[in-house]
Amino acid sequence: MHSLTILNPERFDSAPILKKLASSSRKLAELKGIVASIPNQGILINTLGLQEAKDSSEIENIVTTHDELFKDDLSPEAQMSATSKEVLSYRQALHTGFRLVKDTGLLTSNHVIDIQRDLERNHAGFRKLPGTALKDGVGRTVYTPPQEPDAIVALMRDLEQVINNPDALPVDPLIKMALIHHQFESIHPFYDGNGRTGRILNVLYLVKEGLLDIPVLYLSRHIVETKGDYYRLLQAVRDHDVWEEWVLYMLEAVEQTAEQAVKMVVAIRDALFDYKHRIREQHKFYSQDLINSLFMHPYTKIEFLQNDLQVSRLTATKYLDLLAETGFLEKQKVGRTNYYINQALTRILVTP
Repeated sequence: MHSLTILNPERFDSAPILKKLASSSRKLAELKGIVASIPNQGILINTLGLQEAKDSSEIENIVTTHDELFKDDLSPEAQMSATSKEVLSYRQALHTGFRLVKDTGLLTSNHVIDIQRDLERNHAGFRKLPGTALKDGVGRTVYTPPQEPDAIVALMRDLEQVINNPDALPVDPLIKMALIHHQFESIHPFYDGNGRTGRILNVLYLVKEGLLDIPVLYLSRHIVETKGDYYRLLQAVRDHDVWEEWVLYMLEAVEQTAEQAVKMVVAIRDALFDYKHRIREQHKFYSQDLINSLFMHPYTKIEFLQNDLQVSRLTATKYLDLLAETGFLEKQKVGRTNYYINQALTRILVTP
């Protein structure tokens, strides 16, 4: 494997790439602007982060339903399904990475190890034993990543330089994101979780570069829908050094996903303002903290409201029951526990 720094930046100045770069950059800038209109951006990190976690895990054949996932988000870990645990670990890893990037302004190899640790819930770190190979659907080896531990560390250090030093590979950040993603997946530094870690790094790199303020562009839905192309183009670069089609694929993923995200964020914003105005008119206990709490989780429970509003369990129960009676929430019972569905938010998140 070679460093990305040996690539000639002029390779990425072709007319098709520059045209697609312009349209994807416009759409990404639109998303950044729309996100800024949401008063509490933590709502988007939480709800859209859960959506991304579900889609990214599906690429690895970790499949769960929205209903199962939203319910398990309310549950103690011991009661969660195995697939929900995997998906919710992804969201935790995303939060960890976002905090590290915001705190340091960097995306380092150690940060990548921290992200993967939260994702896989182990401390294995980079691969130290040989034997890792990527196989196709019938078990044939299609790619063998670097095997020597020293080579993996050296390649990751080199990639860290490319990520954090603009001069190491002077190309547009969106093009660079595509190149970084390919290099990371080809190094394949971990025993497990390389695909999902790599997809978290995509959006964190855009935050680091200031193209987004918070991690709300998730390419996994596009990859789920075009999985065959994704793996084919990854391999074509390794086999034939054909970068243009790969870069165009990733830029198209940015444009399509940003467009979907804009629609979803606008829908969440409109639903949030609708709930805000109608709850304020109908209920004396209205507060902005109440609205934020209701939109932080598609399914909520009494303890969440207790903590968010700093009220007693009795008061939180009363508020949620009144909101259910007036049609803002749907009350359901699982075992001996009540939970409350924000139907407006849930509809937005489950719509394809």
